[in-house]
Amino acid sequence: EIIADAGAKGAVTVATNMAGRGVDIKINDEVKALGGLYIIGTERHESRRIDNQLRGRAGRQGDPGESRFFLSLEDNLLRIFGSDKIKNIMERLGIKEGESIESRMVTRAVENAQKKVENLHFESRKYVLEYDDVANEQRKTIYVYRNELLDPNYDLNEKINSNRVEYVDYLFENAEIFDGMDKDDINYEPLIAALRNEIGENFTIEELKEFSNVNQTKDYIVKRLKDAYDERMKVIDDEQKNAIEKQIYLQIVDRDWREHLYQMDILKTGIGLRGYNQKDPLTEYKKESYNLFLELVLRLKTDSIRALQGIRFKTKEEIEAEERARELAQQRAMAELERAMKTNKEAQNTNEQQSLPNTPIRVPKKPRRNEPCPCGSGKKYKDCCGKSGPKKGEFAK
Repeated sequence: EIIADAGAKGAVTVATNMAGRGVDIKINDEVKALGGLYIIGTERHESRRIDNQLRGRAGRQGDPGESRFFLSLEDNLLRIFGSDKIKNIMERLGIKEGESIESRMVTRAVENAQKKVENLHFESRKYVLEYDDVANEQRKTIYVYRNELLDPNYDLNEKINSNRVEYVDYLFENAEIFDGMDKDDINYEPLIAALRNEIGENFTIEELKEFSNVNQTKDYIVKRLKDAYDERMKVIDDEQKNAIEKQIYLQIVDRDWREHLYQMDILKTGIGLRGYNQKDPLTEYKKESYNLFLELVLRLKTDSIRALQGIRFKTKEEIEAEERARELAQQRAMAELERAMKTNKEAQNTNEQQSLPNTPIRVPKKPRRNEPCPCGSGKKYKDCCGKSGPKKGEFAK
């Protein structure tokens, strides 16, 4: 609304160089007769497009109007990109400091400075786009796979079986067990420990050494893992099994993809330093990001097998037994709590009794002289126990 009223007679509107885009500034006949809208720019933008948008606010749709820009040689645009050229022009023309000049040569010098900045920004955007294209290609691959998982008709059985084989290959490689090794030189302990710790499957060195080569050992482990997985999945129907498998795969894909993007950001932050080693940072980024993507694909396969092989379903009897054990444990805990509270209360009562002050010993009140003597003699106190001399009765103590 403010920009729309900028064409009123006598109006002075201060705005940024982008203010009011898309707003029609209307002027009446009186303003048209006075020359229309007048645009004053206090500097030139790095982009000619922005200056043209600002200049174009005047003289729209056949209306009269003018524009004028005021620049200083201390403006960033001229100081950084056009200082030498314009300085030479000023010296040739003999312009003194503080004087204003209007020259087509200066205008062209400013436009050339703008072109330099625009080219610089274009190269920067192009550079960023090339980096983003690397991640975008990886993103397309991941989302094709993710969309397959979301397809209701997609069957994961074949994918799980192939991933299981690659998982076992991965464990053998980490354990430094390779095909062609002599059977007596193979140390199966790291492999057995990995299978036990990662997926809870127990193997013995004796059963693995029964095979003559590494490939037979791999096939045996893969079969054992598949049989164990199928046996655990027998307690649910195929629809539930497929839903569980897809849910696990989707969670792993989302988690590992987020971690991969984080690693890519870290790589991009420091990849420019490769230029100091006479290497193209973009080429290095493509190579490093490709290696990270290969690691991501392997991590997706191994993490999914770890999660699936670790699934354990409980039977109805096991659940009921656990519930009974839980109830019994709660009852025992309540009983222990009640005993503890009772013991604590008894100890507290004992402490309270021990902390009470000693009961004072009541001493009989000394009778007056004319009152009956408490010894029971029937005499007055002054004539009996109250006499001077040796005391009798209670007061003789």
